[in-house]
Amino acid sequence: MAGVCHPPTRFHRIHGANVRLDPAGTQATRVDSFANGLCFSHEPLAPGQVFLVEIEEKELGWCGHLRVGLTAHEPGSLDVVPEYSLPDLVNLGESWVFAITRNHNRVTAGDRAAADARGFLSDPYLRIEQVKIPRDKLVGRSRPGRYSHLLDDLYKTNVLPATARKSRIGVLYALQPDGTADMHIVINGEDMGPSAKGLPASRPLYAVVDVFASTKSVRIIQVEYGLPSLQTLCRLAIQKHIVHRLAIDGLNLPPPLKNLCKYE
Repeated sequence: MAGVCHPPTRFHRIHGANVRLDPAGTQATRVDSFANGLCFSHEPLAPGQVFLVEIEEKELGWCGHLRVGLTAHEPGSLDVVPEYSLPDLVNLGESWVFAITRNHNRVTAGDRAAADARGFLSDPYLRIEQVKIPRDKLVGRSRPGRYSHLLDDLYKTNVLPATARKSRIGVLYALQPDGTADMHIVINGEDMGPSAKGLPASRPLYAVVDVFASTKSVRIIQVEYGLPSLQTLCRLAIQKHIVHRLAIDGLNLPPPLKNLCKYE
């Protein structure tokens, strides 16, 4: 899968009543209440293609967190966008959605021991069955600051709450020999194991992101599967020659490139 190229992902024009998308369709913000925050991928996902979002903003006072999953319903075919992914969308059938908490970690103790033996997060690729995804984009980075390097280490080791700001949550499906698919959720570069099995791989499967309750805003993170883009190569070259990301502010670079270097 590392050599496969997928088009950039964005959110579907069909979404919950309380969602506002940015002009690029890559940031979804719930502007009112705690519900009606349902979003979908613009196109069906390809096998092994991860739909990855970063939690941009939280809202205190609500109970509950981000929910993600897959659906075989084409968003434009819905008479009304459900108020909730759980249970409303799931009750329509052919939808598989989970709240993002550690309680839904499907990795067994034996699998975890094997992962530890291989050196968790030391491999530059996340490997899920036949799927191979570059790991660098799967792990969030804090906003630059005096102690941001400490936070970055916590994100890399995945010890912060799964729903913390800057956490990156992804969903994908892996094809199975019997023609079905397993759905996997990825939290900060760690595969949570099969969350659902027996999905109809012959049907188009759309990503579901429910910007629910304490999650206020999420942003899509683009993942490169093949050769790195020129933009990525420039970012890596700049980052290689600075001591700390705060030093980027002093460089004579366009603001968009500075932001890319600081936050990606």
